[in-house]
Amino acid sequence: MIKPGPAAAAAAQDQAAILLAQIDALTETGQLRRLSGAFARFVASLGHSSPPLMLACVLLSELEGRGHSCLLLSELASDPRALLGWSEEDWSGLRAAAGPLPKSAKAWSALLHTCDQVWPVNDLDFQQPLVLDGERLYLRRYWRDETTVAKAVRARAAAPRLVDVGRVRHWLDILFDHAPREGGPDWQKIACAVALRGNLAIITGGPGTGKTYTVARLLALLFATAGGTRVDVTNAAAVPAAGGLRIALAAPTGKAAARLKQSIDNALEDLALRVPDLQLPELAARMGAARTLHSLLGARPDTRSFAHHKGNPLDVDVLIVDEASMVHLEMMAVLLDALPDHARLILLGDKDQLASVEAGAVLGDLCHDAQAGNYDAATVGYVLEATGQDIPAGFQGASGALAQQTVMLRESRRFGGPIGQLALAVNAGDAARARAVLGADSGGKLAWIDPAQQSDVLQLALSGRAGAGGGYEGYLRLIKAGGADGGEPGGGEAHGAWVLAVLRCFEGFRILCAVREGEWGVTGLNEAIEQRLEAAGLLRRRGEWYVGRPVMVTRNDYGTGVFNGDIGLTLPDPARPGSLRVYFSEGASVRSVLATRLRQVETAFAMTVHKSQGSEFSHTVVVLPREGGAVLARELVYTGITRAREFFTLCTPAAAVLDLAIAQRTQRASGLRGLIGV
Repeated sequence: MIKPGPAAAAAAQDQAAILLAQIDALTETGQLRRLSGAFARFVASLGHSSPPLMLACVLLSELEGRGHSCLLLSELASDPRALLGWSEEDWSGLRAAAGPLPKSAKAWSALLHTCDQVWPVNDLDFQQPLVLDGERLYLRRYWRDETTVAKAVRARAAAPRLVDVGRVRHWLDILFDHAPREGGPDWQKIACAVALRGNLAIITGGPGTGKTYTVARLLALLFATAGGTRVDVTNAAAVPAAGGLRIALAAPTGKAAARLKQSIDNALEDLALRVPDLQLPELAARMGAARTLHSLLGARPDTRSFAHHKGNPLDVDVLIVDEASMVHLEMMAVLLDALPDHARLILLGDKDQLASVEAGAVLGDLCHDAQAGNYDAATVGYVLEATGQDIPAGFQGASGALAQQTVMLRESRRFGGPIGQLALAVNAGDAARARAVLGADSGGKLAWIDPAQQSDVLQLALSGRAGAGGGYEGYLRLIKAGGADGGEPGGGEAHGAWVLAVLRCFEGFRILCAVREGEWGVTGLNEAIEQRLEAAGLLRRRGEWYVGRPVMVTRNDYGTGVFNGDIGLTLPDPARPGSLRVYFSEGASVRSVLATRLRQVETAFAMTVHKSQGSEFSHTVVVLPREGGAVLARELVYTGITRAREFFTLCTPAAAVLDLAIAQRTQRASGLRGLIGV
């Protein structure tokens, strides 16, 4: 590397000091994270650091906080200001303090090649904190995670299993209806056949397309054909007989895990009537409860490490992960590293939903071209033989191994009405169509409210709206009916049934926000809703904890067995008068924890759309803020809409914000697809 002379080095040091001062000023105003400035200083401490490199470090850190796994040099060269969504006024001070910047991606690459703190891939590796892979600049751990995921996905997608096609066809014809179909092939049936022939399958689709319905039939198919398939990989463990098939269910959150298990159990129970010889209830019982990914992998408190990894793999033959859009890059890398080579991995999720809060959009990257299909001749032939289904010519094409193991479910059985039409319009980026659907007569299914003030939303929180019901009044009155002191009908089965009824009533309605802060955010609305419900005599706040308080867990707590995203209700403890417990629903049962043992929780009358993923509510209210911003995007609105089962209400103080959100797509910088080779 060419080192600058003494004069040039001194000038660069002076310029770096000016840049750091500007970074500090922007940090104090809240425009930059403190972590970004600290990272730039850390990189500078490792050796000679030019101001452009320090600026790149700040941008890379800021983008990581917004979910990007890398910084594209082409975007860095063309318009760095746009990366942060800043105005020219906001950007000008930082830009001036950085001094002259490279004008092209090639020039940026040349500069980064001269920096001691950067490892250009395929060069000597000195464990530098920054990695340059082609025209992508990474924090080392995200490059490592992307590389791990890409390598595992390539290997799994290309790992063939020998399939007794005749046997598969026999069982698929039993498991699926024979009724003639209109509008195309049975993609659910195709998904089962495709999943059976490899170590990786991705099943994506919107709400109501039957992802868990399909997976229940896939499980039955695996159970029925376990003795007829084997792994075609040298030294890989053979798939055991049906009686020993080890199946695990998992999801990113406790709520999503509980819903997955309940849905699959219900589907297997229905299937058992059709195929009694398979003993499907035995399969359902042996699977056990669905678990969070953290619990499945054995997360260790206060560390980033897990009990399961390549040296201590998971003891599973089939792993099904629901709500895979919520799985961030690091978690997917850990999961794939811990999965034994012979095991099947089935990923379920809606590729159009919000990606994880943390860095990466793994499912979106893996399903990028799922809409097109791109099935090659071998897949088309196999599907026809195994299912009797013809893949239309429009979904055929030459593509890589990953596309051959990906199936998109295209027919929504639940979202054919107004809510489904609205979701489709938003997902297509058609703001005019979305407004038309919202304004049409939906029989009360949809409502678009332009609230003049916060009190309009508070009325919804109290008792819902005409034609849709909901609101929090219902569950709070159930609590009051449970006993004179706010609900204490004794212990035992009666108490358990009462708690479950209260939880189910609460889960029928929810207010979702796009942002956390401000009058129209989670913080402002939660406080206002508490005050409104107290004024109505429905609850009495006595400090932090009170009867009826809904809470969301914000951090995994292995001591109490609660996990980030779990939602519970605070109710009296029948065994300890005067004490409060927080009750969490687990399908048909409940579990509870003493309120005083829960440290990391927040009130959850209102919650972010991000945190609602994996949940559904009979009536969902989405509240947008007065102004747009980087957080408002099509995926956020779509995700909020698809949390509603029966009724949806949109509240936006400024109607133009809806158009802006629908027009803006979330684009996360990533090198995953390139590393996989798709």
